[in-house]
Amino acid sequence: MRNLKYMFAGLLFGIVLVKSEVISWFRIQEMFRLQSFHMYGIIGSAIVVGMISVLIIKRFNIKTASGEPVIIPDKKFNWGNVYGGLVFGLGWVITGACPGPLFAQIGSGFLVTSVTLLSAILGTWVYGLLRDKLPH
Repeated sequence: MRNLKYMFAGLLFGIVLVKSEVISWFRIQEMFRLQSFHMYGIIGSAIVVGMISVLIIKRFNIKTASGEPVIIPDKKFNWGNVYGGLVFGLGWVITGACPGPLFAQIGSGFLVTSVTLLSAILGTWVYGLLRDKLPH
């Protein structure tokens, strides 16, 4: 029962994804073909909200739900992020889905997306196996 609020937050997030058409394969294809601003507007809005949220967390020393301080470490540039982003984007183009909306797509009845979800899980597992051997 303590985690019920997280279930409702997830349900609300899923409804927002469906209603904003973020889970639409056609919207994703329009974005990658530079035919529509719709997805860029949503992604840009998310970036702005994230930036404001981090600013508020840092400025007011917001604590976690358990009372611990939120620590946001500085990040150094790493070419691995560029390569990983390119692989991620390629997967996004091919499947028409990214990790956030996967569950909303499956919940909306697009059961073929289960293949994408299983592939994402498999890719994460393989990365876990190879992580120590990869340059970071």
